[in-house]
Amino acid sequence: MTIKTIILAAGQGTRMRSSLPKVLHEIADRPLLRHVYDTSRTIANNSVYIIYGHGGEKVKSTLSDLDATWIEQKEQLGTGHAVQQAVRYIDDDDTVLILYGDVPLLKSHTIENILNKVTAQTISLLTVMLDDPTGYGRIVRDQHHAVVKIVEQKDASESELLIDEGNTGILAAKGDKLKNWLSRLQNNNAQNEFYLTDIIEMAVADGLTIQTTHPASQDEVLGVNNKVQLAHLERAYQAEQSRLLMEHGVTLRDPARIDVRGEFKQLGRDVVVDVNVVFEGDNEIGSNVSIGPNCIIKNAVIKDDVEILANSLIEDAVVGQGSRVGPYARLRPEAKLADHVHVGNFVEIKKSTVASGSKINHLSYIGDSEIGSKVNIGAGTITCNYDGVNKFKTIIGDGAFIGSDTQLVAPVTVGANATIGAGSTITRDAPDEQLTLSRVKQISVNGWKRPVKQEK
Repeated sequence: MTIKTIILAAGQGTRMRSSLPKVLHEIADRPLLRHVYDTSRTIANNSVYIIYGHGGEKVKSTLSDLDATWIEQKEQLGTGHAVQQAVRYIDDDDTVLILYGDVPLLKSHTIENILNKVTAQTISLLTVMLDDPTGYGRIVRDQHHAVVKIVEQKDASESELLIDEGNTGILAAKGDKLKNWLSRLQNNNAQNEFYLTDIIEMAVADGLTIQTTHPASQDEVLGVNNKVQLAHLERAYQAEQSRLLMEHGVTLRDPARIDVRGEFKQLGRDVVVDVNVVFEGDNEIGSNVSIGPNCIIKNAVIKDDVEILANSLIEDAVVGQGSRVGPYARLRPEAKLADHVHVGNFVEIKKSTVASGSKINHLSYIGDSEIGSKVNIGAGTITCNYDGVNKFKTIIGDGAFIGSDTQLVAPVTVGANATIGAGSTITRDAPDEQLTLSRVKQISVNGWKRPVKQEK
């Protein structure tokens, strides 16, 4: 079976009150349209066609990596008119699936259920039972419970408005039938638009059966028309991610206070995650890992037996087995910690390697550096790696001890087992196994008086 998926993404989204096209608003750091596209791509033998309109060039440029055919709807004359723009790509024996770029949480198994009900004599329609169907087209059935038509809310009678089965707009049909119905659409309705829903009544008149499918939850088929709905679906998405993590064995201190905005390429056993942790991008988390509250973990590799303490940020970095990071630590891109490294509070590491057993526990900046094993770096140490134009490297040998409040002016090398006296500014290489320091002479001024403010 050849599938042609048409994603309708031309809506202006005026209720979003934003200059950003509606389908580019994000859930979990991904545009709504990308969610829909990614789900559609789980279906085999499937080609994707995206109907764009409002802000279309920005939509195309933002999502230029999508393997899809982009089709412009120059005038927004309704959902039927939108699908008409793709008719030239539809073959008679195709199965055509209609999705919406602002309905981001639809599941792939729901799509498969829809497709499985399509035959030459049936249309497959996704409907949903709603406590409050306001705004939805109503599914009208006959005395035998067969679907006979869909009526939009603005065109519905009082009795039809009482129907609680709503139309999601998501459907699938054979290509030859769909093209025929699209060619017969009229816009004689309250909106003067060409409704895709009108093909249901045409199909019934042509003797076809409407097979309906229901989603597992209402959130699967809810669209985004304003920021309230966007926030609701964000929380629904995050609740699903929390459930999946817990099913995998992760302990979440509060499942309602965690955000997953990416994927886990690896996830070990006995992982504990405290509140307000945000995972972004692609992360690898080992076993026996503890992540404290208010941390951001982005594109990181966290090995086994690691402890990440509160309020730490780890981005594009590697944390070796048995290491401890934080609280209030920041590992920037290309920071690589080997096994059993300690990085403490208010320490920032960027584009540097730290070998096993080394400690940087307090108030330090390490940039563009190679730090050996069992090195101790005292509080307030700074690698001065940038002259305003160029970056330079600092190398610290195994077993070195760097005293507090030291400035290492790169390029510079501190030898193995060297000691740097506290308060030093090191501008030349420090030899192995020696004490190196630089300090101005300390003096005390006899008879000096502190200035005193004059009384007014």
